[in-house]
Amino acid sequence: MPRLTRRQTLVAATSTLFAPAIARAATRGVSDNEIVIGCMADLSGVTAVQGVNNADGMRLAFDEANTKGGVHGRKIRFIVEDMEYTVPKAVQAMNKLLNRDNIFLAVGNGGTPMNDAVMPSMIEKGVPNVFPTTCARSMYEPFNKYKFGQFASYYDQMRAGVKHFAATKGVKTVGVMYQDTDYGRDVLAGAKAQVEAMGLKLGGTTGHKPTDTDFNGAIAKLRDANCDLIVLGSIVKDTVIILQTAHKIDWNPIFMGNFATYSTAVAEAPGGPAEGFFSMSPAPYRYPDDPRPEVHAFATKFRQTFGIDPNYLGEAGYVAAGFTVAALQKAGRDLTTDSFIVAMESMQDWRDIFGGPPLSLNSTNHHASNQSFLSVVKDGRWTPVIQEPLSF
Repeated sequence: MPRLTRRQTLVAATSTLFAPAIARAATRGVSDNEIVIGCMADLSGVTAVQGVNNADGMRLAFDEANTKGGVHGRKIRFIVEDMEYTVPKAVQAMNKLLNRDNIFLAVGNGGTPMNDAVMPSMIEKGVPNVFPTTCARSMYEPFNKYKFGQFASYYDQMRAGVKHFAATKGVKTVGVMYQDTDYGRDVLAGAKAQVEAMGLKLGGTTGHKPTDTDFNGAIAKLRDANCDLIVLGSIVKDTVIILQTAHKIDWNPIFMGNFATYSTAVAEAPGGPAEGFFSMSPAPYRYPDDPRPEVHAFATKFRQTFGIDPNYLGEAGYVAAGFTVAALQKAGRDLTTDSFIVAMESMQDWRDIFGGPPLSLNSTNHHASNQSFLSVVKDGRWTPVIQEPLSF
């Protein structure tokens, strides 16, 4: 074997020395000391009361991980882009995160239509979409290695809720008021499926835009159809206006929403229009005065850091980010997209500090939980109707 010259020896040694760094550089968003994680959230649009809180919850969890030294020596750099709850802004935000910020993964992306619009580009780039802040089935169906859903679907929530009220309150005629978006149509599909399964009557449906503010005609239509349960595929502002409109004409059927309506901003709306309003959710909200020390500590730190109390979306963001950190830890120091996905798929019965349902994933199922819980507004606070999850 011929002897190497001094120059050849130096080149070979240098190549060997920098080989690990070159391999790591091949993984987008991962450097020797940093992991870049992105999120598109509504920070200034019609769902900002949820989006800001959710992003703050994630930021708090990542900051806590960084304070402890990061993940295998790497700090997390968390970049949040405002998408104002519009699809064009979401596409713009995700383009920046993918192409300028070169994110490793996204967590907590908000909005069903927004996620549906950006996921093709994320999948093309090989960027995991982890626990988006929506319960749409499209977050985990059809199966894709880069898609991970956290919550029980809107479809499942609505089926379980309709079944509960038909069985316990004798509901016969169901109406649906929904945003005419991918999100709202998922709510509508769940309600219609359970109505059909139980032989109930679908009294009527009304679709609206997320920015609509006049629901007089829609309310009159469903009242005239004698609906005794109204399923809402609305979010925050439109939910409050719908309830206010019904109260003005003294019409009091059962109103039931879902994850998107499960907000303290709804429960605490001025004048109490939400009193007696029901909502399904993937986990119960724990108020800052909850007796559990870890919940109290979280709420105190959240308030001290951001100047506001955490709502349910703040807790959900903290959970999503905490789960992500745990998966990154399992993936090890030699972090790649594939090693992260394998780690995610090995997560079993992971529990949060709020008493939410166990979260589990595997190589054929990227949907962490299908449990749904029912709460009602009493004296301006969300109160569990029953402690156990509902099913259909």
